[in-house]
Amino acid sequence: MQLGTRWTSGDQPLAAVPEILREQIAAVDASVDQDPLGQPRPRWTLTWLEGRPVAELDTGVVVRVDRDGEVVVGHLDDDGMS
Repeated sequence: MQLGTRWTSGDQPLAAVPEILREQIAAVDASVDQDPLGQPRPRWTLTWLEGRPVAELDTGVVVRVDRDGEVVVGHLDDDGMS
């Protein structure tokens, strides 16, 4: 695994985030509610697993490229997502 970068949900992803992931990351960000108590938004972590990008939100949501080159959105609790 290769560590990439971190950024806050709702912020523009850094240049290191591959274009193929950006649309689904934005969709996940749009679904994240602002905490009514003013807590900070969760953060994304970009890593590379077997040469493919994986973006994981602190909440456990994962946006990744699968072996077929398709973007998959899931949760760490989903079968096969960990």
